[in-house]
Amino acid sequence: MTHAPVVRIAMDAHARAPAIVSARPWGAEIKRILCVRLDNLGDVLMTTPALHALRTSTPDRHITLLASPSGACAAGFIDSIDAVIEYDAPWVKNNRSADAAVDLAIAQRLSEEAFDAAVIFTVYSQNPMPAAMLCHLAGIPRRLAHCRENPYALLTDWVAEPEPQTGTRHEVERQLALVRHVGAVSSEQRMRLSVLPCDAASLKPKLAQRGIALDAPFIVMHPGATAASRRYPADRFAQAAAQLSDLTGWPVLITGGADEADVCAQARGIHRMTVNLAGALELGELAALIDRAKVLVSNNSGPVHIASALGTPVVDLYALTNPQHTPWQTPHVVLHHDVPCRWCYRSVCPEGHHACLTGVTVGQVIDATMRLLRSDIASSSADEILATL
Repeated sequence: MTHAPVVRIAMDAHARAPAIVSARPWGAEIKRILCVRLDNLGDVLMTTPALHALRTSTPDRHITLLASPSGACAAGFIDSIDAVIEYDAPWVKNNRSADAAVDLAIAQRLSEEAFDAAVIFTVYSQNPMPAAMLCHLAGIPRRLAHCRENPYALLTDWVAEPEPQTGTRHEVERQLALVRHVGAVSSEQRMRLSVLPCDAASLKPKLAQRGIALDAPFIVMHPGATAASRRYPADRFAQAAAQLSDLTGWPVLITGGADEADVCAQARGIHRMTVNLAGALELGELAALIDRAKVLVSNNSGPVHIASALGTPVVDLYALTNPQHTPWQTPHVVLHHDVPCRWCYRSVCPEGHHACLTGVTVGQVIDATMRLLRSDIASSSADEILATL
């Protein structure tokens, strides 16, 4: 699906840290690289341009991703990843009970893989040292990461952490700068995710059962997020869904995992043209759905980054918890209400008012969505014209 190359950003631009040029590029001798990205699916997707640069900058490279369960789910849809190892690290938030035997077993497995190098990808608020120690114990000879403190022997390729003192970069830019330090560059900076034909094929009957045609226009809404601080009120999603359906005549499809059934039910509301797909879709089917959507309206979570990788327009309800994760290279509008407590990095609003999101009105959501739809229609060669626009 081809969308208009229009980008709208509702946030202040952030200063970019200066690029760092390596004096020690990784050459043809570095074939097998372990890429460590232990947070969420969206973080893995925002790292894909850097993974592509690593893979293509030297012939015959092999990339293995070490990722959390949610991040590992994306590996099969990313052409730059050859293998994946799933790991719930004890220094990353998860539900795993601490068990040193598990961590020692991972170190042993990494040792057996005989990697030539490891790249540890983090946001600037994360400490790379535990992952660096893991890779050191696994005997991986070259180890690259951003690090605020002197890592001494834990990193052989150390990029001094410039953020946030020199400004913050988008997560894609940050990781591209990291791998550039060892000579991995690429002219392609788009996020990468493949929609598999089998997923589009399995999605089609699921939609048909609910009276939705995959090839007809529709809007997708995603009201969930892993952190409560990043969730726009579900009842406002319901109001927006009803009004958008009335304005366009299109169905609005509500997506989420089975564990988000309650919030999706609230966001679905009672409008006859809204459809609740909570728990109904596999990851590949969700990607196929977002690929066909006219626009995605979502909290800032994994689906926003799926949309970025696929070029689908996004209305991003962006809680001001972290400045680095806005949509990338896709038509978008970012909505938030500015607050003094912005960039709190909290999973639950520390002030209790959640004003950075609750300050966004339903009318603003409707306006942003319709602006993106108008832009898409104006640039389309198809005869899709809405009398209401």
